[in-house]
Amino acid sequence: MTALQTIKLIHTLIWFFFVSIIGYIVYCGVFDRVNGMTWIAIGLVVLEGIVLAIFRLSCPLTLMARKYSDSEQENFDIYLPLWLAKYNKQIFTSIFLIGTAMVLFRVL
Repeated sequence: MTALQTIKLIHTLIWFFFVSIIGYIVYCGVFDRVNGMTWIAIGLVVLEGIVLAIFRLSCPLTLMARKYSDSEQENFDIYLPLWLAKYNKQIFTSIFLIGTAMVLFRVL
């Protein structure tokens, strides 16, 4: 396995982890299952957002992968379809915000 393939695999696994967490937040909001794990999940996604902000809206793994590829494709650093890699932040930030709003609605 090459260094780029390793980075892509790790990046994809981390992406799946955060998408799962976002799905869990939405689940908690929809089904009124807000608990301590819900707040931890929200905190992890917020922490991820801070990391992305520090790295100018780029994942640190993307910066690492740049050392091994000159590709301009949105998915050069992750095993996702091109369209999903391109709109990933917009899609999952929206879902996260909706899920968090539902959680807050349940709590308040």
